Amino acid sequence: MSSRFQDLAVRSITEPEISDWIRALNTGFLRAPTVSDEEIADRSTYIDPSRTLGAFDGNRCVATFRSFPQELTAVGGSPVQADAISNVTVTSTHRRRGLLTRMMTQDLAAAKERGDVVATLIAAEYRIYGRYGFGPATSATQWEIDVQRAGLDPRWAAPEDGGRIDLVDGEDVRKLGPELHERLRRTQPGAVNRDDRWWQVTTGALNLTRAPWTEPFYAVHRAADGEVQGLAAYVCDDTWTDAKQPLDTATVKGLIATTPAAERALWHHLCSIDWVAKVKSGWRSPDDLLPHLLPDPRAATITTQADWLWVRILDVVRAMEARSYEGEDTLVFEVVDGAGLAGGRYRLEASAQGASCTPTTESAELTLDVGELGTLWLGDESAVRLAALGRVREERAGAARVADALLRTSRRPWCPDIF
Repeated sequence: MSSRFQDLAVRSITEPEISDWIRALNTGFLRAPTVSDEEIADRSTYIDPSRTLGAFDGNRCVATFRSFPQELTAVGGSPVQADAISNVTVTSTHRRRGLLTRMMTQDLAAAKERGDVVATLIAAEYRIYGRYGFGPATSATQWEIDVQRAGLDPRWAAPEDGGRIDLVDGEDVRKLGPELHERLRRTQPGAVNRDDRWWQVTTGALNLTRAPWTEPFYAVHRAADGEVQGLAAYVCDDTWTDAKQPLDTATVKGLIATTPAAERALWHHLCSIDWVAKVKSGWRSPDDLLPHLLPDPRAATITTQADWLWVRILDVVRAMEARSYEGEDTLVFEVVDGAGLAGGRYRLEASAQGASCTPTTESAELTLDVGELGTLWLGDESAVRLAALGRVREERAGAARVADALLRTSRRPWCPDIF
């Protein structure tokens, strides 16, 4: 490595450097490298400079990295404190110089020092983040629904549970949405908190993108007693055949529901809108109820399936004790962590009443990398499957099955958000 690149500084940015940092961010994401005064003003309201890192070649920012506090719902509903990582870029002229490694190492060490239980991110590139102890912990699926084939009664007008669907505007969503989402995330492993700015941006009250804002339709499901139990945001195109037949597509920007009845009613509403021939689901849990809410589940075709939320365990004891367990057993496992943040041997004693996880000198029954522990922690992956792939090693025959009986969940974890 040339001395020129050895001299690159990796550090927290200062307030006057926000503009250069944004320019580097835009460059890294292949957006026009211009920076508006509005964007600088907005970023200044919510980024923490002490957790916003840059790599500097002289006075020019050539790599970006930001983290912020987050709450992640563990299996069973307990929130754990997470170090959420976002805005990661390295300018093309400065690749392969170890800049990401330096920024990641600095941030994770600070997160460990703060007492964060895990770190999280949404990975744009699959092969990068395993090097830093992250493992894919949730996945997401997109469906496209052929409305005509779905087999729904075209005369459908209202939910069967005595509830109702109302169309509302963005101001209503900013009032109703936060409380609804809080109820959802208390029961949905993998869900993360949303701050006020999230609701401002997603409803158009704050629009700093370079594309014009398109106001979505917002459908709210209210139960018979008036309680809001579901919310869907969607946009529709305007497509016609040569024979002047409408073939519009409704694209869901987000749909959350706290009851199966609300979920069913919202999907039925979307599939019953006049002129809509197709519905694109947006990102959903891979075991979403959606296909089987239709008389003909084959009307919903999977268009995309991908990894989503990645988790990096920082505190094994607190992470394993924070979640719930459906089975009852004991497992001694060894965690290998090249970064030295969470490695060690642990004894997990778990039951439906709770769990204890303690460091131990007992012989390990299962050995795994910290990234594989992150993959298993939310209950989506199978230790038996990872053992078959050579990513988990059984030190005692049958240990992977014990891990599955303890860790896997009856419903898959899901993170509705990108950050």
